[in-house]
Amino acid sequence: MKKIVPDPPPALGTTAAIPFGTCQSSHPPMFSVCSGIQAEDALVHATLLLRGIRDVTDYYCQHHAEETGRGMLWSVLHSAEMAKALVEGVLDGMPVSSAGPAPTST
Repeated sequence: MKKIVPDPPPALGTTAAIPFGTCQSSHPPMFSVCSGIQAEDALVHATLLLRGIRDVTDYYCQHHAEETGRGMLWSVLHSAEMAKALVEGVLDGMPVSSAGPAPTST
């Protein structure tokens, strides 16, 4: 007997609890990624955070950075752009879910 309906695409899974925010101090981490969040949702939030890093760093490079620190800021800017492109590449390469594609455009 042939299957009429194809198998759904494999799920990406969910997030694990990952602590962050130690401020390089002796206290325990202040924040944590919640476990159980759908991976696609976490990636959408990651690309929004990276967009914010890019925008703030770009603005600071253009308007406030002294020449001596500008190279390091440009490095942060390019790193954020690369990370954002990687996350968006994963999201754009995922099969479209029934809820529709994730909003990743800039």
